Amino acid sequence: MADLIGTIVYAGRLKDKSALMSSSSGGAFTAISDFFLKNDNAVVAAVYNYENHATEFQLILDEKERERAKGSKYMQSKPGDIYRKAYHWLMENPEKGLLFIGMGCQSDGFRKFSEIKGIRDRVYIVDIICHGSPSPKLWREYAESIQKKVGKISYLTFKDKRNGWKAPTAYVKVNGEERLIRDWINVFYNQCALRPSCYECPYATTERKTDMTIGDFWHIEETIPDFYDPDGNSVFLIHTKQGEELFKKIQSNLEYRLSNTTQCWQTHLEKPTAKSEQREEFWNDYQKKGIDFVMKKYGTVPMKTKIKNKLLRIMGGVHRK
Repeated sequence: MADLIGTIVYAGRLKDKSALMSSSSGGAFTAISDFFLKNDNAVVAAVYNYENHATEFQLILDEKERERAKGSKYMQSKPGDIYRKAYHWLMENPEKGLLFIGMGCQSDGFRKFSEIKGIRDRVYIVDIICHGSPSPKLWREYAESIQKKVGKISYLTFKDKRNGWKAPTAYVKVNGEERLIRDWINVFYNQCALRPSCYECPYATTERKTDMTIGDFWHIEETIPDFYDPDGNSVFLIHTKQGEELFKKIQSNLEYRLSNTTQCWQTHLEKPTAKSEQREEFWNDYQKKGIDFVMKKYGTVPMKTKIKNKLLRIMGGVHRK
């Protein structure tokens, strides 16, 4: 069992600007996974499968494979038999270590598994701040609907930073052309499509039993303005001595600043995502009328809401706790 140390917080981002721009936030995943791969260790992370439109955990052994795991995925990922594969790899490579990175529920599940199997001291476990996971079936039908209309999806991103970290662009690429997927993003954020368990998530807290938690350092432009970078900022919450040791090993590749739980506060570090009042109606509509209907009905932002959001942006928004 890893020794808990209370939560130490850092703000950070990659020094490498190119790698920073291809990351969803400040490049925390890249910095951590680079350390493991350069020392011939293994990484377990979620990769999007363009054949079946599912996000699946894979055992990653080189940087080329790791590139496919970069970026946010706005659907539930499938662990499959990854716990068993990770264990077997460690048994076959007794001098090596392994990084596991996933959502809070998945990472804590692997933590418990590693303790039962007696490999906890050989694995570093990182979890990601989570909004909640939509149904993978819903996403697959959405992707298949796009392909039926316009052609095969060859690329997907939920957080392209061409307009900056605070205004990400979500799109798929079909026949070399970009196609915005705003309707899916709207459904994701209106909280209708999440799993029931996400509304009662026990991992929406700063106190966790993984080694480290990473995510976007939202509102850093207000809480640490002199450290803010419009191209992306990550938060690192260190929970164990192993996590502290890991952060020291990646510091040379980061610009970083010691922070605290007040500066990095965000809703998903305090409480789970609230259940939408429209959730039951959403799923009834989906079961009766299908994916295209619910995407049109729930994925379109009403003009009244657009005006309200624009005014909030102009006024700087309401972010504080």
